[in-house]
Amino acid sequence: MARALPRPHRDDLRIALGGLLGGVVLWTLGIHPRVPSDPLVQWHAPWAPLLPLLAIAACEPLRRSRPRLGLAVGTLAVTLDTVTLGNVVTIVMYTDLMYAAVLYGSPGSARRIPWVTGMLTVLGGVVPAALWRDPQGLLIGVGIGVVAFAPAATGWVVRNHRDAAETARLRAEQTALLAEMDRTQAVTAERARMARELHDMVANHLSAIAIHSTAALSLDDPRTSRDALAVIRENSVEGLSEMRRLIGILRDSSGDLEPAATPTLDGLATLVKGARANGLDVRLEDGHGRVPAPVELAAYRIVQESLTNALKHAAEGPVDVTLRQEESTLHIRVTSAYRPGDSPRAPGSGSGLAGMRERAALLGGTFEAGPGPGGGRWSVRAALPLDREAPA
Repeated sequence: MARALPRPHRDDLRIALGGLLGGVVLWTLGIHPRVPSDPLVQWHAPWAPLLPLLAIAACEPLRRSRPRLGLAVGTLAVTLDTVTLGNVVTIVMYTDLMYAAVLYGSPGSARRIPWVTGMLTVLGGVVPAALWRDPQGLLIGVGIGVVAFAPAATGWVVRNHRDAAETARLRAEQTALLAEMDRTQAVTAERARMARELHDMVANHLSAIAIHSTAALSLDDPRTSRDALAVIRENSVEGLSEMRRLIGILRDSSGDLEPAATPTLDGLATLVKGARANGLDVRLEDGHGRVPAPVELAAYRIVQESLTNALKHAAEGPVDVTLRQEESTLHIRVTSAYRPGDSPRAPGSGSGLAGMRERAALLGGTFEAGPGPGGGRWSVRAALPLDREAPA
């Protein structure tokens, strides 16, 4: 099935119409580049210059959609024009077709046309001058250069500038896209970090509140209820303090508050004291030395989340927390009584273990959690390298 030609550009139609009208005006006024006595003129009919004018005007609408076809037909038309009295507008429109063929044509055509026209310019000047032994023959090469090579070279220069501009635009878009991807990844990573911090800071206090409020509601004992309310108040105050610390971190970039100090392993004793107040029998064995800040925060949060899980899930029995530093690794181990089938004393989100695993992975460490040998103890184990600092 024949392929339909694309619709001509509006500006190309204007060029064709304007050139045709201009050429007709010059023909009407009798303005021609040659006279009947010129030896090149083989067709002396007065209307003869109109034929190549009409043909080349019909080629102008093809200058963008079919530039090679327009140039081929235009070359035949301008050749026909040379054996008539001629029309200046025909020559001008042919230079435009030559320019458009290089600018809008295929890359191969854009490379070949300037080279071919350049060779024709040289040959058109040298060969006649050599054959006629007359320097005037060089003017033929000059004419070919003006009509063919000059517009082709101009089209090549404009095309190169246009391609360079397009390349720069695409590079700028790619750079903007990469920057947006980096920004999105940074936002995602920051959200994950904030989620871990919020969970680790608040989950422990809210779990204690849920457990003791359940005890206060289920036991009809004023003393037990009073003790439970005291624990609830203490955890509420501490949870609020932790929330304010997190808000302080978020506001730090705007200068609203001074940056709050992050938890350190020196605060494990206070953490264990709070767990004991919530009803856990916690035993701490702390053997850590000097630890990088990211590792220190990750270790603190892993112990904190392990105690929170023990508060919600562990059976009656001691909870052992052990920190041991060997060469370039900090080993953390938290074990608690475990009885399969027990329901949790407080609801959980299920993200505690995932958060601890993420913290260890960010530092290049390892994390394991599950029942120990024999099934009587639940064990949380983490190994954090001390020679690789990363955001926790």
